[in-house]
Amino acid sequence: MVELTLPKNSQVKPGKTWPKPAGAQNVREYRIYRWSPDDAENPHIDTYYVDMDDCGPMVLDGLLYIKNKIDPTLTFRRSCREGICGSCAMNIDGTNTLACTKGVDEVNGTVKVYPLPHMPVVKDLVPDLSHFYAQHRSIEPWLKTVSPAPAKEWKQSHEDRTKLDGLYECILCACCSTSCPSYWWNGDRYLGPAVLLQAYRWLIDSRDEAKGERLDNLEDPFRLYRCHTIMNCAQACPKGLNPAKAIGEIKKMMVERRL
Repeated sequence: MVELTLPKNSQVKPGKTWPKPAGAQNVREYRIYRWSPDDAENPHIDTYYVDMDDCGPMVLDGLLYIKNKIDPTLTFRRSCREGICGSCAMNIDGTNTLACTKGVDEVNGTVKVYPLPHMPVVKDLVPDLSHFYAQHRSIEPWLKTVSPAPAKEWKQSHEDRTKLDGLYECILCACCSTSCPSYWWNGDRYLGPAVLLQAYRWLIDSRDEAKGERLDNLEDPFRLYRCHTIMNCAQACPKGLNPAKAIGEIKKMMVERRL
């Protein structure tokens, strides 16, 4: 067996262990990935102890407890706390999910928190999503028409509207894309499950009149066809959506327009 040794500057090492809250009877241990561009240190894992009798039930509550009462330098994104904005997406207990909807009681033992995998890290639990958002922008996620605009609104039947269910709910948290091995290795060219789910949402919108143009934009060996239906995306999605199914439907559209 070949033995490989990582270079010292790529190793994540144990960091600081903070003391337990005085007098706390119900304590949960958090191990959190820490890295700052402002110093020359390697990434490290800091250990914290959260008093659950003085904290809410979600992992995000524990992170806020740590930031407010133990270590104000801990950096992460959060906003709505209702599973709507997608800001607090991170890797918790080995799974990409939202910290605001992940209950501490869903985690056995130590709560291990890392940033979304295979993304550049800005600081601590904050990933750089610039490329992800640029890919989303590339599919032109808005209604495109050539017909004269109606006086009031573009009308849609109830049946056509229901086709968008399971698609429009995507909050662009990137949990699915960052759980996809194809996106890990080809993220520079493969659009990934989240963006392709959004692309399909506009392809089947009955009000949109740019279907051919949109398919032309996706007709590429990498932008669409790197999906191998591994299904990590569907498993990771905190909204219960199925990006792999949407990608399969786009592939069918590509075939059908050639017939």
